[in-house]
Amino acid sequence: MRKLKIGFILLATVAFLWSCNKENAECPFKESTFVAPQAEKDSIGRYILANSITNTTFHPAGFAYVINSPGTGNAPTVCSTLEVTYGGFFFSGGKFDGTTGSQTAIFPLGNLILGWQKALPLIKKGGSLTMYLPPSLAYGATAIPPSGTSPGIPANSYLRFEVTIIDVQ
Repeated sequence: MRKLKIGFILLATVAFLWSCNKENAECPFKESTFVAPQAEKDSIGRYILANSITNTTFHPAGFAYVINSPGTGNAPTVCSTLEVTYGGFFFSGGKFDGTTGSQTAIFPLGNLILGWQKALPLIKKGGSLTMYLPPSLAYGATAIPPSGTSPGIPANSYLRFEVTIIDVQ
């Protein structure tokens, strides 16, 4: 009887581990452990103070955020595909990208900049947040050229995003 119990436990453990590996094999994205440099964190903090932004939380990765609405249901993971509305702004206030009107955008979260990958799992479907990202969690030293109506993004830009999650897949 004891051998049967041990055999069953081994079989259940193998089945569990196999199913976990199968799930991980379907998702090519991994959670990042990157943390912004202290100088960038300090710049975000100074911006928050100078602009009297309240209810701000500082994430250990080095960005700040405000949860405007937490949403309900499941929180996204780096492997989720999200339908969102959003606006991307320079700290100076100018808009460089975003959806308009009832338009939405659909993205695999793992394909987006690190700041989004780290911030969006903090809310759920229907939730919204504002995030304040340092360059290393946004586009870094890479300049994004102008395209269509977007003015482009200079290298090493600090950016603010306002995002609402419409759906999580």
